[in-house]
Amino acid sequence: MTTASDRAIDRRRAMFNRLASPLLLVIAGILAFVTKDVITPEPWKQQLIVVVVAATAVLQLFWLWAGPRRSRPDALSVTYFVVRWLLGATLALLNGFFAFFMAAGYFDSATFIPGKRRRRFALFACSVPISFAQVGGIPTDGPVGWIVFACLLTANNALLNFVGRMAEQEEERSRARAATIAELQQAQAENAALHTQLLIQAREAGVADERRRLAAEIHDTLAQGLTGIIAQLQVVATTTDPKVAEEHVGRATDLARHSLGEARRSVQNLAPEGLSHDGLPQTLRKTVDQWAERTGVHTELTVTGTAQQLHGEISATLLRITQEALANVGKHANASRVGVTLSFMDGEVTLDVRDDGSGFDPLSLPVRTGTGGFGLDGMRARAERIAGSLTVEAEPGAGTAVSARVPLVVDER
Repeated sequence: MTTASDRAIDRRRAMFNRLASPLLLVIAGILAFVTKDVITPEPWKQQLIVVVVAATAVLQLFWLWAGPRRSRPDALSVTYFVVRWLLGATLALLNGFFAFFMAAGYFDSATFIPGKRRRRFALFACSVPISFAQVGGIPTDGPVGWIVFACLLTANNALLNFVGRMAEQEEERSRARAATIAELQQAQAENAALHTQLLIQAREAGVADERRRLAAEIHDTLAQGLTGIIAQLQVVATTTDPKVAEEHVGRATDLARHSLGEARRSVQNLAPEGLSHDGLPQTLRKTVDQWAERTGVHTELTVTGTAQQLHGEISATLLRITQEALANVGKHANASRVGVTLSFMDGEVTLDVRDDGSGFDPLSLPVRTGTGGFGLDGMRARAERIAGSLTVEAEPGAGTAVSARVPLVVDER
């Protein structure tokens, strides 16, 4: 993937390749003109230099017009490079300062010559007239001059190979960086899509969990309240004593009001109503006393440890578990005594609800259907939702014990 910075670098490189050759020709021409009386005192050489420089200038003007129209090396660019080399080599042999012009081939051979091997040959070809210029032209003083020329030619090509190799390595690193950036961008796009998907799933899971919680709240409040009202009205229907009927009608009325308040409160806040005014121990005591009064079962609440103001979710969970456990005792246990124990310990809170009722076999529990209550499954789900646990110990004829253990999380508000 090409970035804006890469495109800017490519534009500057293309401009340098277009302008390097004309600028070097101007510089070399000025130096040759200044030193013409020293290096090329012969008039015919000076005249030949003028002619060749003029031809080279025309060639440069032509390429300044035709070059930008080509995006890659082709036959015309190769022809331009060869003709330029011939003119530049002639100038370099006449005056060594034109070796600066020949050096342009070191920079733009990749632009004009296709293929790595052909470019290497083009670089070598440019080094030949430059090496001649370094020894003052074609050697005419015997083998020593040719040996020096060979040494300079070798040194120039060794340096070219070294610089070329470094440039290739840098280009490879650039391509690797570009590939890495492209992979990172793709990974970032995939992560963004995954993040969006996870948000959607989390939102859907939150909605489903909230529905379950609301269903449990309705079961623990309205359903249990209606059950108590029905039980009180059944007593009224079967009694002939006006005082007993009045007492149970009053209890049914109180339950109806309490259930209505809980229903309104559940819509606004799923925390139990009593917890908005009192702590968990006080709310549990009221709940236990009211349940004992309705059912006539002797029930005691015991609080051990140092009571603390628990987080609202912790308190609500323990209260709902207590209400459900007491509701189960009232429906199924036929108990005469119930004990509720709330224990504050280091790092956790435990709630135990024990009865001396008929008990049951935990392995023989029926599978809960859509018409049944939340029961033990609901209590266990509540405890697990706040990283707690719930265990049930029961035996036919020996009563039942429900024990919940939850983390001790203090309300810091």
